Amino acid sequence: MLKVLKFGGTSVGALDRIQNVANIIKKIRDEGHDVIAIVSAMSGETNKLIEYAEYYTKTPEPKEMDMLLSAGERVTSALLSIALNNMGYKAISMSGREAGILTDNSHTKARIEKIETDNMKKAIKDGNIIIVAGFQGVTLEGSRVTTLGRGGSDLSAVAIAGAIKADVCEIYTDVDGIYTTDPRIEPKAKKLEKISYDEMLELASLGAKVLQNRSVEMAKKLNVNLVSRSSFTPDVEGTLITNEEEIMEKPIVSGIALDKNQVRVGMYGVVDKPGVASAIFTALADANINVDMIVQTRGLDGTTDLDFTIPTTDLEICKKVMTQFTAEAKNIDYNEAICKVSIVGVGMKSHTGVASKAFTALANENINIRIISTSEIKISMIIDEKYAELAVRALHEAYELDK
Repeated sequence: MLKVLKFGGTSVGALDRIQNVANIIKKIRDEGHDVIAIVSAMSGETNKLIEYAEYYTKTPEPKEMDMLLSAGERVTSALLSIALNNMGYKAISMSGREAGILTDNSHTKARIEKIETDNMKKAIKDGNIIIVAGFQGVTLEGSRVTTLGRGGSDLSAVAIAGAIKADVCEIYTDVDGIYTTDPRIEPKAKKLEKISYDEMLELASLGAKVLQNRSVEMAKKLNVNLVSRSSFTPDVEGTLITNEEEIMEKPIVSGIALDKNQVRVGMYGVVDKPGVASAIFTALADANINVDMIVQTRGLDGTTDLDFTIPTTDLEICKKVMTQFTAEAKNIDYNEAICKVSIVGVGMKSHTGVASKAFTALANENINIRIISTSEIKISMIIDEKYAELAVRALHEAYELDK
C-alpha cells in the first residue's frame, strides 16, 4: 500500500518532534507500506521569515517572498530525511521542484497545474522513503520557485496522493480528528468518525483549522480518501473524509466553525449606477483578494452602502485597491474587530427551522448579527469578535452536538 502522509508545523515544531515523526514513518514502513511524507516548516519559522521581510517593507515583492518562505519546508524535509537515514531507513528529501510540482505564476498564491511523478516513482522503486517539502512548487517553465498560499502543504499532499494514485492520504496535526467544533473553545466537542467532502469543505473554508478548503476541494475532485489524525497520538483512529454516499446517518448539523481572520470593508454613499460594483470587485479580483460575504443596501438619497468581508491577510492590499474608488464613495472604513461563526451540515437540505434555531441561540446571549449568508448546507453570521467563543458554545448547545 502506498501512503501519503502530511505533517504540519506543530508536528515538526522541534527536533524531538521531528524524531517523533520519523518514528511514525518507521512504524508504517515496518508494516510494509511505501511512504511519501510531505512536511510543513517548523512552527513559527514562516512567521519569523515574514517578519524579516517586513523589517524592510510591508509589501515585499511576491517573487522574493516565495524564494524566502520556501526555505522553511526544505529545512524540515532535510532534517527528517537525516533522522530516518540515521535510523537505518533509506530516505531522500525533495523540494517542490524535485517532486515535479508545477504551478502557475501567481506568486505567494500559486495554483498547481500538474505533477510530474516520474522522479518520485523512481525513488520509491529504488526503495526510498520520500520526504517532500510542502507548500511549494515551480513555475511551468521551471524558472522560479512558487508557494501555494495558506494551507499549501495540505494541498501538496493531496495533489501528490491524487497524481501518484496513493491508497490514502493521512494529514497529521496536533488534533486527533475533526471535531464538532474547536475543543479549546467548547470542551464538550465530540470527534466525528466520518464527514463528507462537502461538509469538510464548508468547515475548512469557514476557518476550521484542521484542513484547508483548497486541499479538501482537490481531494473531492481526485477522489482521495483523507484521514485527519494526530502525530502525538498516532495509534488513535482519526476522522475519515469521504463521499457523502459512504455516510449512513447524516446529522442535521455536523459542526460549528469560527473564523477570526476576517475584516469588514464598508463603502458608504456609493454612487448608485450600473458598473460601479463590477469595477470594485474586478479590481479586488485582479489583486487576488478573496471577497467572502457581500451586502448591498440602497439608501433614500440615490446612493448605496456596500459591505463585504475579506481575509485579514489581504487588508493592506485592499486598502491600496480602494484608493482608486474614493471618488465613488463618501466614506470607506475597515473593521477588524469582527469574526464569522458558521453552522454546517448536509442534513440541512431536508430539515426546516435550522436558521431560526441559530438566530434564537445568539439572541438569547444578546449577540447582534451584522451580516448573514447561507448555502444549501451552511449558515454564516458576522458578529463582534468579543462574542466569538460565546457564540460557538451557544450554537453547539442549541444543536445538541455534545450528545
